[in-house]
Amino acid sequence: LVSATAEETETDLTSNANTNNGGGERSNRSNQRSNNKPDSSRSIHTTRSKQILKQPTAQVFQTHPTANTTTTTTFTMSSAITETCPASAPFFGFMGVTSALVFANIGAAYGTAKSGVGISSMGVMNPGLVMRNIIPVVMAGVLGIYGLIVAVIIQGSITAPQGGVSAYSLYTGFAHLAAGLCCGLSGLAAGMAIGIVGDAGVRAVGQQEKLFVGMILILIFAEALGLYGLIVALILSQNSYECGAN
Repeated sequence: LVSATAEETETDLTSNANTNNGGGERSNRSNQRSNNKPDSSRSIHTTRSKQILKQPTAQVFQTHPTANTTTTTTFTMSSAITETCPASAPFFGFMGVTSALVFANIGAAYGTAKSGVGISSMGVMNPGLVMRNIIPVVMAGVLGIYGLIVAVIIQGSITAPQGGVSAYSLYTGFAHLAAGLCCGLSGLAAGMAIGIVGDAGVRAVGQQEKLFVGMILILIFAEALGLYGLIVALILSQNSYECGAN
């Protein structure tokens, strides 16, 4: 029994060894076959990586940001110029020219007409005082000269568009409009004052010549209103900003 059991044990060990040897040989063969097979996925990835490395990555990452930055900067500058110097900006400058001349002439015309009516009425009773009392008419006419001066200065500062681009800014247009309104409306107010004072003063001087000095002083202060507007208009007309100058 002992010998039979020993023989069976040896037989089992031999069969296990053969089995292990056979399995090892099979695994070795399978490994060799797998190694001999071409790895297509590895070759594809290797080829792609080589192509990516060969590409000019520096140019790709440098060109696009530069182009975008240039485009953005150009768009920002053009939009800023369009907002600062639109095509409608000269309109305000020419409106300043119109305001200065028209309103000042309206005041001068009213003062001249009103004073002229008084001089004519007074001249019927005392013709010798007509030339002496013509001073209100002269002072009213000076207001029109104020408006003419400001209008010429503003018109000379308005620049025409060059190459389809206007260098005349909104800032300059608003300044010129303000200058024209200051001079024109001040001249209008002064002309109304001179006309009313001249009419009543000339009639009074025709009856009492001692009132002549008082009438002249009143006319001087009325004329000063137009002079104030002229001074401010000259200061405002010097304020300007040209697009593209900086």
